[in-house]
Amino acid sequence: MYKISELEKKYKEKLITAEEAAALVKYGDRIHFGLGCGMVVDIDKAIAARADSLHHVTVISTINLRKEPFETSKATQSNDQVRFVSAHFGGADRRMRDAGRCWYMPLLFRELPSYWRINDNNLDIAFFQVTPMDKYGNFNIGPQVSDLWGVIVGAKMIVVEVNENMPVALGRQTQLNLADVDYVVEGSNTPLPIVPSKEPTEIDRKIAGHVVPHIKNDSTLQLGIGGIPNCIGSLLAESDVKDLSAHTEMLVDAYVDLYEAGKMSGNKSVENGKLLYAFAGGTKRLYDFIDNNPICSSAPVDYVNNIEIIGSIDNFVSISGCINVDLFGQVCSEAVGFKQISGTGGQLDFVLGAFQSKGGQSFLCTPSTRMDKDGNMVSLITPTLPSGSVVTTPRQATHYVVTEYGAANLKGKSTWERAEMLIEIAHPDFRDDLIRDAEAMGIWKQSSKLD
Repeated sequence: MYKISELEKKYKEKLITAEEAAALVKYGDRIHFGLGCGMVVDIDKAIAARADSLHHVTVISTINLRKEPFETSKATQSNDQVRFVSAHFGGADRRMRDAGRCWYMPLLFRELPSYWRINDNNLDIAFFQVTPMDKYGNFNIGPQVSDLWGVIVGAKMIVVEVNENMPVALGRQTQLNLADVDYVVEGSNTPLPIVPSKEPTEIDRKIAGHVVPHIKNDSTLQLGIGGIPNCIGSLLAESDVKDLSAHTEMLVDAYVDLYEAGKMSGNKSVENGKLLYAFAGGTKRLYDFIDNNPICSSAPVDYVNNIEIIGSIDNFVSISGCINVDLFGQVCSEAVGFKQISGTGGQLDFVLGAFQSKGGQSFLCTPSTRMDKDGNMVSLITPTLPSGSVVTTPRQATHYVVTEYGAANLKGKSTWERAEMLIEIAHPDFRDDLIRDAEAMGIWKQSSKLD
């Protein structure tokens, strides 16, 4: 590291404008725009401003929490100019996908740090946001350590965009020294993206009501993305359950609710009981809670999502949402037909890790139905997954499936038992049809009906 007296000089030498950063992008480059709260804003706008000069550029992102597509996407019309790749689909990615501009990168989230280090996947430039530099020459990379060190190690050039609104995240590998940065852009300090918790529906509350009774004192929680996991967190904050801990891929506002309700005692065996997470997304309340808070620990996703580490924690409870479940117990959590909706993320990691845990459980939650584009009610428990669906959690790994009609424990159950149990938590209007389908598929008979 540089001596403190040299820092100002070295900093100024590396200081460039967003326009100068954009000029670094050349023909055929693979560039990364950051992840979570650390997506670049000013550099994106500057690259968009020179859109006509871009050719065969690939823009990659891991987790885009912003609602709007990248400015670079809006400013270009052709994939010959720029194409976009996402390792975890969000709302902005879906909009770019609908325009034929964005594709999903199928992978296990915990493998991403290693993926970026493989030569064939190296990045030409990594752009991402950081906090202002401290007096020791360190930038804090904010509450999204996740796969960022894989990006940093795998990229040929590192350009950081400073944002004064970025909270200082404590944890593992949260610091990046000026010596390891090629260029610094002082950004316009845009507010961090807000990921509000959706107001739970009556169905969400019923689903949560089937999960919360299974959670006992001294449990460690992983809450996935979506309204149902957040609703479960809120109900737990109001419950008699106590001495909870957190170990999660995404840190959300529900954990703040639990902490402020006195439910989080941090009694788990890993990371000295801290609220361990790979990335965060929520309201300003969450970001303020994270800022310089020693209770919170952001860490690389290959550590947070490590199945063996998850399995080493007693009473681990994993709660995630899903989209479809078939009568075999196969779960799709990322696509509707051929349309990518979300990413695989770490769902499978936590499902497998929770079952390895002594007293562990995993819950995959979904409403029993949804309305299609024509206004018709369709069942989300189906004989087989709809055409184009992908399997996020294979039937061998599925533990509990939960709808508003109950929780079905599929572990150790035969195919006919699974079919019976899933039909019982399907919407009543579809149960007879599902029975007929199961009989036609040879996995259910009246004579095998459970008591």
